[in-house]
Amino acid sequence: MLPLTPQDPDFEARVRASFVRQAFMSTLGARLLRVEPGLCEIELDYRADLTQQHGYLHAAVSTAIADSAGGYAAYSLMPAASSVLSIEFKVNLLEPARGERFVGRGRVLRAGKRMSVCALEVEAWHAGRATVCLSGLQTVMCLANQPDGLTRG
Repeated sequence: MLPLTPQDPDFEARVRASFVRQAFMSTLGARLLRVEPGLCEIELDYRADLTQQHGYLHAAVSTAIADSAGGYAAYSLMPAASSVLSIEFKVNLLEPARGERFVGRGRVLRAGKRMSVCALEVEAWHAGRATVCLSGLQTVMCLANQPDGLTRG
């Protein structure tokens, strides 16, 4: 795969600033771990209040960090005066999400002018070992000339 080149040299600062504005990620306690051109990782510690009835991390939570990781991976390659919006994703839950921490990863497979496609995964870390518990595919849209920020309506 060819190296991906960001259109904005300040892509990392832009991605990190956008992540801080995501109230839901803050509610979950998620942290932006890694931002590189076409790659993003989001980390989340296990919390009992984020589980389903068996004590595993709820699928909605693992899907949320995967979705954001993919979106930010694509956003890292977009122009400075743009923003990103997920328009479709599909995930497979491969294993129960059990562990002390979870890492959602998004990797751009194809960066287009208007739409990009990303591979998604979430690793569950338990006793120093990672197990992929979610795998998916996502399509995101570049909102050209619509800088990232709060919109109401």
